[in-house]
This record gives sequence, C-alpha cells and structure tokens, in this order.
Amino acid sequence: MNKQGVFSLEGDRSKYPQPGADGKPEIDLSSHKYMKMWQGPNHPGITGNMSVELTVCADEVVEAKTHVGYLHRGFEKLMERRKYIQNFPLVCRIAVPEPDYNELNYATAIEKLTGIEVPEKGLWLRTLVAEMARLQGYLMWLGGMAGAVGFGTVGQWSNYLRDLILDRFEELTGARIYHIYILPGGVRNDLPEGFADRMEANLKEIEGFMKDINRVLFNNYVYKKRTVGIGYIDPAWIYPYGIVGPNARAAGSKNDVRKDSPYVKYPELDFGVNTATDSDIYTRSVLRYNELLTDVDLIRQILSKMPKEGDFIAKLPNMMNLTIPAGETYVRSECTRGEYGYYMVSDGSGYPRRVNVRGPSYTHAVALLEKMLVNANIADVAQIMVSLHTYPPEIER
Repeated sequence: MNKQGVFSLEGDRSKYPQPGADGKPEIDLSSHKYMKMWQGPNHPGITGNMSVELTVCADEVVEAKTHVGYLHRGFEKLMERRKYIQNFPLVCRIAVPEPDYNELNYATAIEKLTGIEVPEKGLWLRTLVAEMARLQGYLMWLGGMAGAVGFGTVGQWSNYLRDLILDRFEELTGARIYHIYILPGGVRNDLPEGFADRMEANLKEIEGFMKDINRVLFNNYVYKKRTVGIGYIDPAWIYPYGIVGPNARAAGSKNDVRKDSPYVKYPELDFGVNTATDSDIYTRSVLRYNELLTDVDLIRQILSKMPKEGDFIAKLPNMMNLTIPAGETYVRSECTRGEYGYYMVSDGSGYPRRVNVRGPSYTHAVALLEKMLVNANIADVAQIMVSLHTYPPEIER
C-alpha cells in the first residue's frame, strides 16, 4: 500500500497491507478501495453457525476475523454446576455432528480419576461407536465440501449415506444425533440382534456410492480447478498453530491419536495412517475420502472381532451420588478433525472443579483460517473454510 492508501492487486505480495506493531495489517478503511463484508452466519459455505468478517479490496481478502457465538456456548462453566453424570447430555452439544467423542473423553476422564475399569465388550462397543461417528462425520463433511463449490448432487448422495449410519445409531442408542450412549464404566446397551448384518448392507451401499462420488467429484475438472493449489497449509505451521487431523496429515504429518496414544481397542485393529504432502483443498478432500474408506474397513474389523457375550458396563454405585477423589487428568481421542482432548480437575466433591475441552476447531477456525484467507479471492473463501472442517460450538465452549 502506497502513501496515498492505494491498494495494488499487481506485483509481489509486499504491496499488500503489511502487519503493524500489533501484528495486524494496517488497513485504511476510509479509502474507497476497501469494503467490509460478512460471510455467514447463514452462508452455505460456513461450517456451522459462525461468520467471518472480511475486509476486501476488489475481490481480494486483505483481512479476516472469525466470529462465533451464534449457537451453543459456555459448556465448560455449565459443567462445573452439574454433577458428573448430569453432564453427559451437555457435552454432546459441544460438537453436534460428532457427540460421541465428547462422551468418550468425558467418561474416560472420570474413569481415570476413579479407577473404574471398563469391561472388554464395553471397550469394543466404544470403538465401534467412535468409528461410526467418524464415518458419518466424514460423510457430512463431504456433502458440505461438494455443496461449497456447487456440486449439490454429491451433497444429496452423502447426506443419504449419512442417514444410513444414523439409522444404525438410532437402533443402537435410541437417538440419531445426541446418543448419550457412552457412560462411566462402559456403554448403555449391547448390539441389537441382526445389527451386524444391517451395518454390512449399509457399508456396501456406501462403498458403491463412493465410486460414483470419486468419479463425479474428485475426477471433475471444475472441482479440481476450484481446489487444486488453493488453501495451502505450510507444514511449518503445524505445531505453531496446533494443526491436527487431516489438515495436518495432508501436509505430511503422521500424527493420529489412535496410533500415537492407542485407546479402547485400536491396538487390536489393522489400519494405517493416511498422509499426503500437497496440502491444498483438493489434497485434504482426497485424504478424507480415503479415511472414510478406512473407517468402513475398521467397522467391519470391529464387528468381526467383538465378543458375542460379556458385560458391556461395569457395576457402579448410584451415579447421582458419585464423588471423585481430588486430582487431574488429560485424555484424548482422534475424531474426524484430529486430536480431541479433555482436561478434568476434581476437588473431591460431586461436581467437576474444571473441565477444559481441546477441540480442533478452535485453532483451525480462528488462527489458521484468519491467516489462510488473507490474499484469497472471495470466491474461494467458502471452500477454504469447509476444507478445514470445523464446528463452531467447540470454539466458544
């Protein structure tokens, strides 16, 4: 930007607004060259009810600020005012499309602090639910990614396929979205009769559609034009920005909590970590597509290895009277978006002293997104955002 405040779209990036003393670009909003515009909170390109405040010059973004708080919020303080068992219906809301990881982490933290042992079959059922959650989460993301660039048919296909998994969740837990299935000591109930056969039929249908989606979306010239080379994540950003999951693995990282810090029954399953190096929107899309297929295989392995008999939950006292010895712990799992962690502190009472949730969305949708959108074209904002796969309630939790 020159002394007259004229913004140039030509030449090298040094002509763009440079960071001032506070680290933010020095933008003269009084200049007619700049305009404020909002994307969201109801834009279809927004991954949930959040919005991004954009400052643009022509069709180029020069500054972006993430705004949340349009949906659920304040969970961590609310948990301090409820008994441990009363928080299970609450933690589900922190990541609406994937509530099961909140249940799993919260229950595991309680078990670590109390020494509760989960029976063998309970661990297998938790592993099954975790992979079902990953599968439907990727299907939901796939529809959003396709919709962001105008491929509505793929979005309809993926939402139909997600509904198949939600049918199995409803059969297993009695609910389609908020399951409240994982509890301290195990899970609420065993597999219904014939569940494995119905799941296998669903998996075969998903695999069939994935071949069509691969041909219609990933091998489509328009989709490649809108995603290849766009939304690049520098591998050097991974640790400074706390990037995890597919966003990091598409940039060459091999981090996966299921491998790095195995939990439930993942040590007994055969699977690899999907990685790539190009680190653009297209690469993240293909990597998630491959992880979706890995989830299909893992669900088959789980159902084949799961014992037919056995307890699925430990014998526990009245949970409304549960008190936990003073202490602290951190537990984590691998959701569709990466490491999902719970830090819990007990003061010896019947209420949590502190629960802190480490959701991937906080770093991905704030620090990372705001950095990636600078110099982006406004036509690319939606797909960049969706490619990061974020859930806003995790941010203002």
